Amino acid sequence: MKQLVLASNNAGKVRELDAMLAPTGFTVHPLSAFTPVQAEETGLSFIENALIKARHAAAASGLPAIADDSGIVVDALDGAPGIYSARFAGPHASDADNNALLLQKLAGLPASQRQAHYHCALVFVRHANDPAPILCEGLWHGRILDAPRGNGGFGYDPLMYFDALGKTAAELDSATKNRLSHRGQALQALLERLPTTDRDS
Repeated sequence: MKQLVLASNNAGKVRELDAMLAPTGFTVHPLSAFTPVQAEETGLSFIENALIKARHAAAASGLPAIADDSGIVVDALDGAPGIYSARFAGPHASDADNNALLLQKLAGLPASQRQAHYHCALVFVRHANDPAPILCEGLWHGRILDAPRGNGGFGYDPLMYFDALGKTAAELDSATKNRLSHRGQALQALLERLPTTDRDS
């Protein structure tokens, strides 16, 4: 069975990606199994940060690595919080803190001006110095409500509403969310591009 390490600072992301990878035959190890040191996210884009994290995880573990960098992009805020989604309200902000700040910044805007999308970048590297990493992205478009709804998911899920579904991301069951989400789209694209030697062992 093929081994890989999953690099993420976010427990919710680790949980979702581990569930999505479970049927593929990979044995997934968290980065924390090899090092407590997280990569310093110095990139200016989701792809740059995902690549930094993937190379760090591969170097620490000696295994192929998958890394995710994702967040919410709000049109009315010129793309913010973007790559700073997890620390929008500060370096140690909780999900509730970040949601409260987003609502504050969008206060008074009508639904027609509250469009947003989730953006996910996934990177797979065979080793830390892989010259040809596999890069995949996924987008999930919706809009920001003026109050949270639902108890599932994590991050901005209680505020991210999808008109076609009539629900927020936090109101979806995990299987539906994993199938439709930005992360699910990116992972499906990534799995289709993985070398067959990384699938069979």
